Amino acid sequence: MVDGKKVMLFWHQNYPYFCKKKMNLEKICAKVQTIAKTAGAFIAGEREKFNLADIEVKGKADFVSYVDKQAEVMIIENLRKILPGSGFIAEEGTASKTDDKFQWIIDPLDGTTNFVHGLPPFAVSIALMDGMELVLGVIYEITQDECFYAWKGSQAFLNGKEISVTTAAKTSDALIATGFPYSAMNMLDPFVKSMRYFMIHSHGLRRLGSAATDLAYLAAGRFEAFYEHGLKPWDVAAGAIIVKQAGGKISDFNGTDQFLFNGEIVASNSAYFEEFYNLVHNHLVINKN
Repeated sequence: MVDGKKVMLFWHQNYPYFCKKKMNLEKICAKVQTIAKTAGAFIAGEREKFNLADIEVKGKADFVSYVDKQAEVMIIENLRKILPGSGFIAEEGTASKTDDKFQWIIDPLDGTTNFVHGLPPFAVSIALMDGMELVLGVIYEITQDECFYAWKGSQAFLNGKEISVTTAAKTSDALIATGFPYSAMNMLDPFVKSMRYFMIHSHGLRRLGSAATDLAYLAAGRFEAFYEHGLKPWDVAAGAIIVKQAGGKISDFNGTDQFLFNGEIVASNSAYFEEFYNLVHNHLVINKN
């Protein structure tokens, strides 16, 4: 005779396991791409009639508008249909439940300053985290209609074609992306010194104004490396798994895997990572104290 209480306890204890076994990340990723592109189409349409008076100022050089907020609501409503009961870590705070096994990490408009000034790039960034593990990422760069994506166990893709990081192994062969700090000004001097070093010794530095796009471009082999501080989880979550699945490596400035929540990221192709990490660490950790 089956003990009903034991059966219920078994299912309760093993529910996450069965959910994980049944969850098809490839199919979920395809749905997320559609959601990102739909939000991107909305953002592109609003850009045509956007007025600078619509900006809200969150901080110095940190802006938000009704476009960000409406895009986030749109994204969250559709993601809830994919994984009912999942949590959200979202930039504009339109949903804040964060105590679930599955968490969506969302930036509805990465590169808002670019957007308000009518400059590329700006992107929709959506990632899925299972516990503390990133398992899916989608970045839709709106101005070029480019959708980058990957999931745990997959290759990385751009508009259906496989992408991978480069094999350049030294600074003298690298094009490096970064972001200029607009907070934590105590880091400004060492950051400028790091920029000076890379400007002298590499192919050059680029600052696009969208960390999600920087990481997507690294995954696609357009950059060899990217570093920045003062970032939030929604800036880097989707890009991090895309870079990893494209063959790259990522850490924080101290070489740990805590880049998602401590605001520091070092990313590059695998061949260049050790040299690049050491340079960033030496400039921005040792010198900042």
